[in-house]
Amino acid sequence: MGNASSTLTQYDIEEVQEHSDNLFSQQEIVSLYHRFCQLDRNGKGFISADEFLSVPEFALNPLSQRLLKMVDGLNFKDFVAFLSAFSAKASMQQKIEFQAILVASGLASMRPIIFKVYDSDCNGKVAFKDILEVLRDLSGSFMSDKQREQVLSKMLHEAGYTTESSLSLDDFYKVLCNSTLKMEVEVPVD
Repeated sequence: MGNASSTLTQYDIEEVQEHSDNLFSQQEIVSLYHRFCQLDRNGKGFISADEFLSVPEFALNPLSQRLLKMVDGLNFKDFVAFLSAFSAKASMQQKIEFQAILVASGLASMRPIIFKVYDSDCNGKVAFKDILEVLRDLSGSFMSDKQREQVLSKMLHEAGYTTESSLSLDDFYKVLCNSTLKMEVEVPVD
C-alpha cells in the first residue's frame, strides 16, 4: 500500500476501513484507491498539492487553498481518513473531531480537519474574523459583508456566544451542532 501502483489486499482494505472509522464500505475503499492512483501520477505513494489541484472540483472550491495545507502529501490510508470526515455516514462530532495527519510535515496534526479550515492562524482558537473569512470565501459576492456579519452573529448568539468570543474546539463544536451546516461528499462506486 506504500506504493500507489501496488494492489490492495483484503487486509489493506480492512486496515484502511478501520483507520477511517468504518465510514466507507470495502467497495468504496477500492473505488477511492483507483482514484488515488489516478491522482498519484508519479506513483510516489502520496498525493502532492499540485496533484490535488488537478481535480477541477477541488481547484474551484473556494476553500481549496486552506484545504491544501491539510492534504499535501497524504498517503492512501490518510487520504481515505481525510475523506471520511466528509462522509454522509459521519456524525457531526466525527466530522469536527476527525484527525488528519500531515505526512508532508512529518508531524501528526492534533487539531481536527474542519477546525483547521477555520483556524487559519493556527492559534488553537477560532475568532469571529476567522469564521467571517471562511464565510466570505464561500459566499463570494452573493452576500454583502454586513449580511455575512449578521448571519454569523445570529449563529453565534443562538449557541450562546458573541462576536467577541474566541472559540475552542468544544465551543466550535457547540456552534456547529446548532447549525444546519452540511459537510458531505459522495464516493462514486465503480
